[in-house]
Amino acid sequence: MPADVIPGAEGWALTGGPAGALVVHGFTGTPATVRPVAEALVDAGFTVAVPRLPGHGTAIADMVPTRFTDWSAAVEDAYVTLARSCSRVVVVGQSMGATLACRLAARHPEIAGVVAVNPLVEPVDPELKELVQLLLDAGEVVGDGTGRDLADPNATDIAYRGSPLAAALSLYEALDDLRPELARIACPVLIITSAEDHVVPPRNSDSLAALVHGPVERLRLERSYHVATLDHDKDLLAARSVAFVRRVTA
Repeated sequence: MPADVIPGAEGWALTGGPAGALVVHGFTGTPATVRPVAEALVDAGFTVAVPRLPGHGTAIADMVPTRFTDWSAAVEDAYVTLARSCSRVVVVGQSMGATLACRLAARHPEIAGVVAVNPLVEPVDPELKELVQLLLDAGEVVGDGTGRDLADPNATDIAYRGSPLAAALSLYEALDDLRPELARIACPVLIITSAEDHVVPPRNSDSLAALVHGPVERLRLERSYHVATLDHDKDLLAARSVAFVRRVTA
């Protein structure tokens, strides 16, 4: 039986206006990671859905058997549900959440726009994949996590501190297949990038900007690290996201 959901990490949805926003958290994170931008969209009158990805927000053992296909299927289901009640939908994602958002937009040309916060889109070093596979072959299940990548000492992210290895490997393999899909994204894209990121190199944002075919808007955050949705620039990030969603859904 799955472990209880960690308080504050639940997925949620709130009904607002006819336009909607699907907000997706990242690898080992929870809906709490993206809550400030999601709440700003609710306050702006949008219908907002923030799913909790399978295996996340409970106990790390629940994430061990999950794979990228599970997370992408959950995002697909959340989008289909949201689109039933909204005339236009924008997808907002942080880190792997942006990976999932881009994949969704590539497969649903009706999506009105994408907000990608410190997106992970580039294939990882083959040596990293080999290392993860060696650890799995040796019987390891959970490896070291990315740690707390927040510049604000008072900010807290509800996330697992370890990294389920097979789940991570499934993400790395999915990135190998993502590049040709990015070229199918024709909707407007807002790419928000932290100048200093210790988890996802900022060059991922440059790659995304170069590969999509839709109009691209960029925002550089000077005071935040990887989890920018909770960091010093979270209010700026939320305000620019709201303005973007308003514009592309008008």
